[in-house]
Amino acid sequence: MAAPVLILQEIDSTNAEARRRAEAGEFGPLWIGAKRQTAGRGRRGRAWETDTGNLAQTLLITLDTSPLEASQLTFVSALAVYDLVARYVPPSLVTIKWPNDVLLDGRKVSGILLESGPLGPGKLWLAVGIGVNLKVAPQGTERPATAIADHLSAERLAPPSFEEGAQALAETFDHWLDVWNAQGFDAVRQAWVDRTPGLFGPCVARLTHETIEGTADGVEADGSLRMRLADGTMRLISAGDVFFGVGG
Repeated sequence: MAAPVLILQEIDSTNAEARRRAEAGEFGPLWIGAKRQTAGRGRRGRAWETDTGNLAQTLLITLDTSPLEASQLTFVSALAVYDLVARYVPPSLVTIKWPNDVLLDGRKVSGILLESGPLGPGKLWLAVGIGVNLKVAPQGTERPATAIADHLSAERLAPPSFEEGAQALAETFDHWLDVWNAQGFDAVRQAWVDRTPGLFGPCVARLTHETIEGTADGVEADGSLRMRLADGTMRLISAGDVFFGVGG
């Protein structure tokens, strides 16, 4: 059964609220949604804009696992968002870009940020923050963005409301979390690969301290991107911004 959904009118950040609740002894599972964030955050410290009608939601969950294993839920999250978006637009328009950017007609429609903290030996709390552009695409972003409202299927008259989107995300995430728990990460990884074009071919990886060019060569069993450099060296990319179809 999907975790319950708490919807707030305004908060600084749903991930920050999940952290506060975890540190106060509340460990979920609980979805925390906010119709407006005053300090929303994306990956690598970027601000995440929340416009009226867009979805901002964080799952607070406790896991009996290591941080490395918990990071596999970034792929679970991408699949959940993929399924959410595909409910309202032609599914052929929806893809995933490594590692967890869900694209709609080649443009970014969501953002995912995982944060965690220890609870004791072998246990941790995890905040799975997810933003989805239901109605409005933010302007001035590094990469082109879009919204579900711009690509509705013929049978859809309007994008989902915040409440509908929040519940739909809880349901799609619960499905892929069940797959992860019952079948392991390999089943999740294979479903993710099937929805992720561009895993082979030229690419540029912007890492914390360097930018490298090469050719993507698929993914490892843990989801890391294999990247072959011009000198033949193989690099494994576990985190960073990767741009496909350029460089090489």
